[in-house]
Amino acid sequence: MPHIHEKVTFEGTAGELSGTLQLPGGRPKAGVVLAHCFTCSKSLKVTRNLATGIEDGGYAVLRFDFTGLGESEGEFGETSVTTNVGDLEAAARYMEDRGLGPCAMVGHSLGGTATLLAAGNVESVRAVTAVAAPFTPEHVRHLFAEDDVEQAISSGRITVKIAGRPFQISADFFHDLERHGSPERIAALARPLLVVHGTADRVVEIAEGERIFEAARQPRWFAAIPGADHLFLQQRHAERAAAAIVNFLDTVL
Repeated sequence: MPHIHEKVTFEGTAGELSGTLQLPGGRPKAGVVLAHCFTCSKSLKVTRNLATGIEDGGYAVLRFDFTGLGESEGEFGETSVTTNVGDLEAAARYMEDRGLGPCAMVGHSLGGTATLLAAGNVESVRAVTAVAAPFTPEHVRHLFAEDDVEQAISSGRITVKIAGRPFQISADFFHDLERHGSPERIAALARPLLVVHGTADRVVEIAEGERIFEAARQPRWFAAIPGADHLFLQQRHAERAAAAIVNFLDTVL
């Protein structure tokens, strides 16, 4: 049977979210919600490559744009880690409604940190994978000059360039980073966890992934991808990451 890629929409924290539901040939083993990185989209190469690899492993994959990004509704300047968590919960509910449970959450970079916070809130989520994810959301502050952070906090909002694109960042975004106690949430996750990290990641050092692993309780796995950078730009690195995720899901779901 042919694989199907279906454009879908569902309600998120502040409007309609846009997603692509990838269905393997035959009956899916389970459903996977895939979260992209900070200021990225569901169309980013690493997101598409991971989705394809997981789909080829027999799983239905929903990759979607967070509020205010890609084709999703909402204003990015009004978003935060909290809204990302809400969007992930909405995506998991959508998969439930489509009969694609049990569900797993896989997130890349800050999307991975958000999955660690969201997974425990949704009963149907049975497994979690954090790919190149920071230990806490506050890690994302390194993307901003301290003067920009101070200006955003004092004036309420600032426009900054990230990867050459302008984004409005609010004071609430920075305040929200401090509200999430990832170490405690990771320890209380009560879900099988896989940490995937490239050994050559210079954006989020592999030590961040090791801290996630150390905070988690069993059952837990760690897959270090030799030579892989933050975006798994070499195809073989993305394929190895996806294969590790599929092996993990086959084991625990």
